[in-house]
Amino acid sequence: MAYLLDPIAFSLGPISVHWYGIILGSAALVGLWLAVMEGKRFGISPDFFMDLLLIGVPSAIIGARLYYVAFKWDAYKNNLLEIFQIWHGGIAIYGALIGAIIAGYIYFRRKGYNFWRIVDICAPSLIVGQMIGRWGNFVNQEAHGGPVSETFLRDTLHLPNWITDQMYIGGLFYHPTFLYESLWNLAGLLVLLWLRRRPFLRSGELFFSYFIWYSIGRFFIEGLRTDSLAFTAPSWLASLINGLWSPMNVMFEAGSMDYGNVRISQLLAILIIIAAVVLIIVRRKKGWASERYSDPIRSTKTTAISTSEAGEGI
Repeated sequence: MAYLLDPIAFSLGPISVHWYGIILGSAALVGLWLAVMEGKRFGISPDFFMDLLLIGVPSAIIGARLYYVAFKWDAYKNNLLEIFQIWHGGIAIYGALIGAIIAGYIYFRRKGYNFWRIVDICAPSLIVGQMIGRWGNFVNQEAHGGPVSETFLRDTLHLPNWITDQMYIGGLFYHPTFLYESLWNLAGLLVLLWLRRRPFLRSGELFFSYFIWYSIGRFFIEGLRTDSLAFTAPSWLASLINGLWSPMNVMFEAGSMDYGNVRISQLLAILIIIAAVVLIIVRRKKGWASERYSDPIRSTKTTAISTSEAGEGI
């Protein structure tokens, strides 16, 4: 008999604590731990990253919601209060990244740190957070792909019963896209941890590598999903994206779309990959990435304070 996970972990009186929240909280803490450990190598206080987390998480949630609402405006324009009811669902990971990056940029500037040096440290934290956070979708039975056979899950993918059973939703089995993305991000985490110890790595390039890796996986996995934000694009663009995704047809079938012919996340993934590669090349050619990842990290604010204190002692 199939055993489905209860989305509610436990209750404290009238308050229900959901597994989704516990999983996301755990993801944030693991990401914080990775950043703190790497920050210590550069003499950066753990408090710096703890404050960053307190600023970054709400900024990510706001960005994720605004991104989703912007592309689903017709569903919200006549009921503006629904925009704030985030517990009804409707967030997007790229929006979360935009929100967190904007908040991080402002925070780094105020602390006197170079933006590229700090986001390099945070890159593994971002991908490990996404790796763990996707299991919240698993518990909630959401963000899955299109229908598949039970045989495909059990015999082709050799998934354990507790995953296969959870993918049985409304009388059908579905692609566990949460699992595909989580495993892709695990591999990406290992790649980033390896890259950051390479002597050739320049400032900002670990951050760009994160976006390249994540976007490649997101492009192909997004094509399996049935809940993608989409729009109607010129036929040439739809054909281009379908052609790039076509190698997946060997083993998978693309998920259906309720509207449009191009998934926004797929198009954005392509643009991000191109932009990241171009920025790596241009920054090297222009000498904008002269610092290496392993070089010391200094805050201009700390330097200013130290200089002032030294002057007072003369």
